[in-house]
Amino acid sequence: MRSSTACLAAAILIIGGCKGGGDGGQRLMLTGSSTVAPLATEIARRFEARHPGVRVDVQMGGSSRGMADARQGLCDIGMMSRALKPGEEDLTATTIAHDGIGIIVHADNPVAALEREQIIGIYKGAMTSWAEVGGGQGAITVVNKAEGRSTLELFLEHFGLKNSEVKAHVVIGDNEQGVLTVAGNPNAIGYVSIGTAESDVAHGVPIKLVRLGEVEASSSKVKAGSYPLSRPLNLVTGARTSKLAQEFIAFASSAEVKDLVQGAYFVPPTP
Repeated sequence: MRSSTACLAAAILIIGGCKGGGDGGQRLMLTGSSTVAPLATEIARRFEARHPGVRVDVQMGGSSRGMADARQGLCDIGMMSRALKPGEEDLTATTIAHDGIGIIVHADNPVAALEREQIIGIYKGAMTSWAEVGGGQGAITVVNKAEGRSTLELFLEHFGLKNSEVKAHVVIGDNEQGVLTVAGNPNAIGYVSIGTAESDVAHGVPIKLVRLGEVEASSSKVKAGSYPLSRPLNLVTGARTSKLAQEFIAFASSAEVKDLVQGAYFVPPTP
């Protein structure tokens, strides 16, 4: 079984700076969503192979960072795992994939599905034992996302929650932290990218996605449009976009990387 942390660390190149320096415009910096970052890294490797002399660096930090960096010109391209909001019309977004947000529990947890009211009850602290939702006698460990993560924003919006109402025992940043936390605690519950979760399950990580009511949490349901908690994975740019950045975005949203999108358990954008 692979180590999720090691895999992600190998996929993401972290460097000290943010914006590319004086190398003739042959360097691109992407910052933002931890959901988009592994896919962007794989796309970057293929782009570099086809553009000798070009270097593409990818940093995480959450969708809020990607949006802010792109707006302020601190990166060439921002990564966001959500659609643009009102007030962000100064940015241009290009969708490179679609994903869903899924509820995960430990693989040994007998609970296979949760209703909307049960999820709300768990995250508000009204339900504290797995026995209350058809599981064992263990006390539920609630894992929540940190501020600035689009996964948090979409989760709260979908379930009509305020972050101040969430009674979290653990607060995590990126998806892999959430996966590792739940994998290491048989009583934990969290929510992460469906693509990330499916990939980790395929590599033997002991977690599972639970159904939202009667709807399976899977990339196939996201593709079919029947999963209610889905989102676009976007590359965003500000008012000034270099030719190289434009070329990368066109490549990242093209059929030439469809296999990479599907390999990451995401859904390619509709042509």
